[in-house]
Amino acid sequence: MALESGVDWPWHAAGGARIVTSLILATSDLASYRLRQAGRADIVVGLRPRFVWGKIPSSADLTTLLEARSAKHVDFDTQWLDFATSIWTGSIGRDVGLVELCERCDSVELWADPQPNDQLVLFWLFDVLRPHRHIVSKLSLVQTDAEIARYRGESSAKWRLPALAVTDDRLELASRAWNAYRAPTPEPCFDLLMQDLSALPQLRAALIALLEELPGRDTGLGATELRMLDLVAEGETKPAALSSELHSERGVFDFQEAELILDGLVYCRSPVLAGFPAEIEAPDDLKARNNRHRDSRLSLTDFGQEVSDRELDFSQYNTIHRWWGGTELTNERLWRWDAESRTLVAP
Repeated sequence: MALESGVDWPWHAAGGARIVTSLILATSDLASYRLRQAGRADIVVGLRPRFVWGKIPSSADLTTLLEARSAKHVDFDTQWLDFATSIWTGSIGRDVGLVELCERCDSVELWADPQPNDQLVLFWLFDVLRPHRHIVSKLSLVQTDAEIARYRGESSAKWRLPALAVTDDRLELASRAWNAYRAPTPEPCFDLLMQDLSALPQLRAALIALLEELPGRDTGLGATELRMLDLVAEGETKPAALSSELHSERGVFDFQEAELILDGLVYCRSPVLAGFPAEIEAPDDLKARNNRHRDSRLSLTDFGQEVSDRELDFSQYNTIHRWWGGTELTNERLWRWDAESRTLVAP
């Protein structure tokens, strides 16, 4: 049974080690917050990496992130428990590595939201823990159909979701999916869609949502970018409202990432959106940035209307340089997604 926050938790000896009864690893900070409110386990920790935006950290950096605290972790946000508090981890402290924490627990549940980034975090965790058979034997997977953070703790405390055994076929499929996403082209992810993915219930939907964020065959914009134009054309002009609606509709990018996507549609050679100041503020001017996204009202440019109407291609008028998993997308090497036929189009 989970205990109240701030109370020292009971530990019992087992082979000389102190063991806490139950651990939940959640695939996001917000999910872990709700699960702590619900008292679902003695320790609940959320994993913070965002893999859907920007370049994926190197294998070495990801390994270091999950290690016990050492001289490697001088900078903040380089050790996986940097954002944790002693209330979360009790007597075990904030310096342990992921494997050590799992070893000290009687049971470990992985709670995964259905959103693509949460699924990627899940695949990564499975890939990390797969060689540790003594940990795998006490692992279980709780796969939700809705975003945990949308429900208050008293609500999620009543959930009776099945805890799936972490079998070899789930571990193997998770590793394949994780390695496919990190590959230098999207082809391995597309190839996975032709296979039996039932061992991981949300994998297929996550892969499709991610592939839809590749530049479109006709527009050069990903699904979230194109939907932003459509929403503005339909009359939604507030940046914050756009970010919120896209998070609800697609769930691929968080609010900060949506802001960066909006910036890329305005501050480019041939903008598709207008309404922000002519010059973008300095990166460290957070107040100006917040004011811009709070107070601005967006509209389609003439070019934006033609892209929204699927008549012109954004990538033919603007520089493209971004990452999709391990794939570096440039104008010269632009992998595309054909939404109509659901096929991958090579450069």
